[in-house]
Amino acid sequence: MTAKRWAALACCNALGAAMFLSWLWLPAHGFWQTLDNGVFFAFQKLIAQSTAFTYFVAFTNLRPFDAVAFLCMLAIYLYHFRKADARGRRWMVAMGLSMMVAVVLAKQCDMLMHFERPSPTKYFIEQGVPALKVSTLTGWPSKDASGMSFPGDHGMMLIIFAAFMLRYYGKKTAAAAVAVAVIFSLPRMMSGAHWMTDVVVGAGSIACVVLSWMLLTPVSDNIIAWFEKKIPWKKFGRTFADDNP
Repeated sequence: MTAKRWAALACCNALGAAMFLSWLWLPAHGFWQTLDNGVFFAFQKLIAQSTAFTYFVAFTNLRPFDAVAFLCMLAIYLYHFRKADARGRRWMVAMGLSMMVAVVLAKQCDMLMHFERPSPTKYFIEQGVPALKVSTLTGWPSKDASGMSFPGDHGMMLIIFAAFMLRYYGKKTAAAAVAVAVIFSLPRMMSGAHWMTDVVVGAGSIACVVLSWMLLTPVSDNIIAWFEKKIPWKKFGRTFADDNP
């Protein structure tokens, strides 16, 4: 690894640690909490003022809507997959499996944290502060509350995908993946099922650490190479095996 890569690795780990520790140690009415409250109540105001917005938030927090985020990521992946030859497709499958390894590692960090942090709707209702729940207002089974909202695992998966796209496909593809990550992380914050810091600090800090070690070092490349070597591609037909030596 080059000195530049080592410096970037150190910066990513320092950033992840700084975000998490500042969130953990700052007082209850510190910077992060003030930001969280501001975001939550801004969306609460919009929900109170607009029936159309209420139903929009409720719709985007229905469980089936999560599949739309997956389909958007799949569309980005398939765009490159369809243009690749058999060797490139083998590499892409291996890259996808490497991404899954990153997801598993990030999830392990999530489980180690194990913060029992209630979502903003749940927190404020328990504190006696009125909070609007879109599931109550619309009668739809929308996700708008959680007893353990930190970190935001939904946002974390989106961040991991965007980071892999940036590492292997460049800025244009990464921009599309980042747009997907932002668009599909917002609904949980709009409904009050997650605090903003569940995604920005929780998912962001884990991603900074895990992804820096995966993507700024040879780890991901080595995992991809291992899968390329170990998977019996010929069993999957010409799509993957027609240019095997």
